[in-house]
Amino acid sequence: MSILNFLKSQAWEIIQWEENDSRDTLSFRWPDEDREIKRGAQLIVRESQQVQFMYLGQFGDTFSPGKHTLVTDNIPILCRLQGWKYGFESPFKADVYYVVTRLFTGNKWGTSNPIMMRDQDFGIVRVRAFGTFDFRIVDPKVFLREVAGTDNHFRLDEFHDTMRSRIVSVFTDAVASAHIPVLDLATRYQEVGDAILPLINPQTTTKYGIEVTSFILENASVPPEVEAAIDKRSSMSAVGNLNDYVKFQMAQGLEKGEGSTGSSAAQLGIGLAMAQQMAQQFNQPQQAPPPPGAIPPSLAGAPLVASSIPKLYSPAEVAQNLGVTEADVMASLEAGDLKGKKIGSAWRVPQGALDEFLRS
Repeated sequence: MSILNFLKSQAWEIIQWEENDSRDTLSFRWPDEDREIKRGAQLIVRESQQVQFMYLGQFGDTFSPGKHTLVTDNIPILCRLQGWKYGFESPFKADVYYVVTRLFTGNKWGTSNPIMMRDQDFGIVRVRAFGTFDFRIVDPKVFLREVAGTDNHFRLDEFHDTMRSRIVSVFTDAVASAHIPVLDLATRYQEVGDAILPLINPQTTTKYGIEVTSFILENASVPPEVEAAIDKRSSMSAVGNLNDYVKFQMAQGLEKGEGSTGSSAAQLGIGLAMAQQMAQQFNQPQQAPPPPGAIPPSLAGAPLVASSIPKLYSPAEVAQNLGVTEADVMASLEAGDLKGKKIGSAWRVPQGALDEFLRS
């Protein structure tokens, strides 16, 4: 073999990757087999692929789907990195990475531990969630630099655990920043997924070079005590009118209870009377409390001696009558200048003691 033929056998003329071995490949470094790339070589990039050249650890040119002839005009970045002032004529070596840009669907995500959320209805709540997401690579340089690295054949299973934890982290931040109530999170899966998607993509695209095209929340669960609170709130809403509810409960009891017809009728009458009484109590406006020193209605007709119920004043009432502050009244009570009686933690001043204080 001549030297010329030997050199030709050491240079690649066609570079292509058919992606026949696996459907879960994210990136693949084309095997150069220690051979160089010939000037004018044909680079074939199929649909759902992008090719990224790398020279001495630096990113070179990026090629989209199509057939490309590697000449000076097609690889300006590589020419600059190589230092070719007038274009290259001899074979060269470079790393060629094929990045798969098709849609990867049905990737599962889930919280391994409950995430802490601050909810306006229930306070701080622990929530578990899981679902699926679809994604595609949109920035080969960021993806190779931050995710795949220099891996010769980077597959989806290598990326799945890492991506799942990152998606959960982004999901947690998105839910916290969006202030989504727990009740909405646990009942409106489709709307929550659509709302979180715009919050996730800016982070995944910037950090990892991927775009999440679909984010699905399949389930969100809360602790049993929160579920019980939700059920109780639903039950209270379902009761509605208390009068109708009591009637319904009595009717249910009569259907299931045992006894004579007379006793059943009596139970029904008692139940209806109770229901009416409770309804009247709920519908009646609450009466204002009696003024200080007033005689309760229950004692209005009782034969009492007037002096047996002296008129008592609170410190606030004494201060209002004297035109001073309540603190001044309290100081006089503590010093003994104003006679009063301390009942528990509250002071009360009789009318006679107030009159004596004013005369002194």
